[in-house]
Amino acid sequence: MADENLAPAVCAAAARTLTKAAAQIRHCVDQLADEQVWWRPAPAMNSIGNLILHLCGNIRQWIVSGIGGAEDVRQRPAEFAERGPIARAELLQRLDSAVTEACAALSRCSGKELLRPRRIQGFDVTGIEAIFDSVPHFKGHTQEIVHLTRLQLGGAYRFAWVPTTPEQGASL
Repeated sequence: MADENLAPAVCAAAARTLTKAAAQIRHCVDQLADEQVWWRPAPAMNSIGNLILHLCGNIRQWIVSGIGGAEDVRQRPAEFAERGPIARAELLQRLDSAVTEACAALSRCSGKELLRPRRIQGFDVTGIEAIFDSVPHFKGHTQEIVHLTRLQLGGAYRFAWVPTTPEQGASL
């Protein structure tokens, strides 16, 4: 792959990862009632609603603002202070909007921008470091949301994907 193709390939992979993770979150939230989205396993722990607000804030700060150049208006403490209920549909709309904005910022990012130093949330990073910080962070909280959903639903949880071939890991 030529050097000029590397930045678009990295950014496209990051955008696909964010989009797939957001779909996993949607799959979980669609199985829950509004009050379940705001349920906390313990008072000091976050609800799924808080995690969604946090993911929106993080990718807007690190990708939309940090890479895309938009104004950073994040209010991180508010992401965790919210107790809801913000309706599931509203949370999912916010998530979709944040992911769409992040994907748009990534689609405009050049190799030069990936290497350019910048300061995000008090950290000195390059654009590529911002991606390698924010995207795994998004995936980690996605798995936390899957876990919180399964914890609440138990055997009623509906999997988004089930292996169907031996290659995928299906039983014979």
